[in-house]
Amino acid sequence: MLGIFYIMDKQISHAKYLKGEISIPGDKSISHRAVMFSAIAEGESTIQGFLYAADPRSTIECFRDLGIHIQKNTKNEICIKGKGLYGLKKPSKTLDAGNSGTTIRLIAGILSGQTFSTTISGDEYLIKRPMKRIIDPLTLMGVKFESAQNGTAPLTIHPPKKLQAITYELPIASAQVKSAVLLAGLYADGITEVIENEPSRNHTENMLGLESSIRNGKTIISVDGGKKVFAKEFFIPGDPSSAAFFVVAALLIPHSEVLIKNVSLNPSRTGFLNILIKMGGDIQIENKRENGGEPIGDLAVRSSQLKNIEIISGDIIPNIIDEIPILAVAAAFSENQFEIRGAADLRNKETDRIHAVCSNLKKMGIDVEEFQDGFAFLPKKNLLSNRFESFGDHRIAMAFGIASLALQGESTVRGVECADISFPNFWQILDELQK
Repeated sequence: MLGIFYIMDKQISHAKYLKGEISIPGDKSISHRAVMFSAIAEGESTIQGFLYAADPRSTIECFRDLGIHIQKNTKNEICIKGKGLYGLKKPSKTLDAGNSGTTIRLIAGILSGQTFSTTISGDEYLIKRPMKRIIDPLTLMGVKFESAQNGTAPLTIHPPKKLQAITYELPIASAQVKSAVLLAGLYADGITEVIENEPSRNHTENMLGLESSIRNGKTIISVDGGKKVFAKEFFIPGDPSSAAFFVVAALLIPHSEVLIKNVSLNPSRTGFLNILIKMGGDIQIENKRENGGEPIGDLAVRSSQLKNIEIISGDIIPNIIDEIPILAVAAAFSENQFEIRGAADLRNKETDRIHAVCSNLKKMGIDVEEFQDGFAFLPKKNLLSNRFESFGDHRIAMAFGIASLALQGESTVRGVECADISFPNFWQILDELQK
């Protein structure tokens, strides 16, 4: 399966400075969606800037198994011949989502509207992640599921003869659950509405052109059953979650200046930038523009002395959920107490990220208080280099790779190959910035 790795260690020494101009891979969230929406569109779509990492490749392979023709052209673009809402075919085997929660959860919405049953599973990490959050709303629409006893993958999806439109209020902010319900809503009888109490990533509604409104302080996104999806040319901007690692690296390492090109500035993705700027980070946004409906720009980052915002909680947590590990690293080298609350969903990622962050911070000599929904600590001087564990999680591996650059002496990060899930050349770029 795609998510099983060899265990490789990387020794990382203290960096004197980081200098250079870099481009980061295409946005992972948008890459997934571009493949999915192209597959159920009418006509041929092209995707420029696609993220060639393990997770989006899992999405491609799933749709190939569903009968969609996908190939690269001479311009290194992905070309997909869409077959419309009902053009998918029953796969001859279990679909393999690899390590990708986005793949399994979003595709479940599409599979709920087909005329055949499908089984989908993933790697040793994915089959531990909770799926009840999509099973519950899709069951309300008439879908029947078979799953492991604890509501995890493998999932077998049995669509009804006719999906029922629902109005569903998200128990917790989740772009994946929202997207699964909206994609099922394309096949439903009537208008499906998803209600958000807190905003989450809005790529699905932006890319499908869905209606969104505000009522009583809540966001309501709606989709008409039978709405056609049309082929288009997609441009994938740089992934802000990937950029976050180099933003923090440039802030922490003295005498550093790094320019990060073509980064998505979607407001639902830039909460980490706002936090780092409030902490005193010298981050300038240059060359702001729009491409394919997404705001993009370049990030010019210079080393800075950071001071922590004491408590981060509330509405901003869904916006920064993927960046919390690297924000914790930034906070470890800053001043004042740092506390994250309301982030219990971090325990349901590729690994339990609250435990993983706390475990590695303790190895740096920091006294961390761990909560069910977050953690708190007071930074200290003379932090320790050590041997850090990735826990098979790409964001933990990269976050503590950055921490290792800022520590004196030499550290080791174990299991660094898992960075390939979202950022295949991460370690290469990190080495080049030090030359």
